[in-house]
Amino acid sequence: MATNPSIITRNSDKIAIQTGNLYESVSIISKRARQIAAKNKEELSNKLSEFVSAVDNLEEVFENREQIEISKFYERMPKPTSIAIDEFLEGKVYWRYNEEDAQQ
Repeated sequence: MATNPSIITRNSDKIAIQTGNLYESVSIISKRARQIAAKNKEELSNKLSEFVSAVDNLEEVFENREQIEISKFYERMPKPTSIAIDEFLEGKVYWRYNEEDAQQ
């Protein structure tokens, strides 16, 4: 992923250009970020489900090195909002308005 995971200042004018309204752009970006976060959560849950044990005993807690590495990988990934903003600015996000919203 080419997205920079660190905090950077964004130019609000660039974000507003595609829709003509900053708030509409932010709404679109936030919906895309939620999609990305849900996809990442599902992937992580699927990978970690392999390590679930059937025994619910507090004394038998095992540290699985592979499980820890998977978790660390997802922690180091760029935040969904950063990915969504980059996709939006690069024109990779598709959105459309409902007919009801367009008439108002």
